[in-house]
Amino acid sequence: MNRFEERFSTLQVSGKKALVVYIVAGDPASETTVRLMHEMVSQGADIIELGVPFTDPEAEGPVIQLGHERALRARTTLTDTLAMARAFRQQDKKTPIALMGYINPIEAMGYDVFVDKALESGIDGTIIVNLPPEEGEILGSAMIEKGLSPIYLLSPTTLNERAKLICKQSRGFIYYVSLKGTTGASNLNYTEVAERVAKFKAMTDTPILVGFGIKDAESAGKISKMADGAVVGSAIVQLIEQNESEPEVILKEVGSLVASIREGMDSAQ
Repeated sequence: MNRFEERFSTLQVSGKKALVVYIVAGDPASETTVRLMHEMVSQGADIIELGVPFTDPEAEGPVIQLGHERALRARTTLTDTLAMARAFRQQDKKTPIALMGYINPIEAMGYDVFVDKALESGIDGTIIVNLPPEEGEILGSAMIEKGLSPIYLLSPTTLNERAKLICKQSRGFIYYVSLKGTTGASNLNYTEVAERVAKFKAMTDTPILVGFGIKDAESAGKISKMADGAVVGSAIVQLIEQNESEPEVILKEVGSLVASIREGMDSAQ
């Protein structure tokens, strides 16, 4: 049983839903990233999505784009991101980590090298925004062979046949993008999300988590009633931006937000 399976099994027994948090590695500094990962877990985060800085993060809204820019100014690379995960693993052996980003840095590193280094660093899976399942067989097979989880995306416009392919090829969990826009949008239609998630859940036993547009305890609580968990990203990255030069304030503010979202999700069950 891998870390994703263990975490979802534990959550099911306790009657809770997964709280997934996203930050960009190296935003605003590597040492802050590792401390922040531990703080978010201590406040109730179940899974960490660690963003790999990239020059053209086309799926991201302005807030997370700026997070990538700050991390790139700090010269954070894919290798640095893996080093942060490895540092986190020195204390935390249980919390799943999914690398979230784009295929380009992985192509530059090489698939086999990346898979070996990810495994060594304690990474559990990947969410590669610009690698659809139709083109992900080579990397996905290499990952699965080593026990890593390729995680693919569903969206409001995904057709049934393609959804079945995504559900078949995903491991760990499936990420449902609740909006047609970029990260940070806020016009969630909860009725539509509930209908889509129910349809997709009928296709698979793999947990389905919902991201995009979830920014506080209220929105996360509503989503947690209809899915296996909620992903929060832009709201966290915005707090980092607002307190860029004050790492202690970042830890306090982000920790407080995560704790409130955890409480909102638990109260909704």
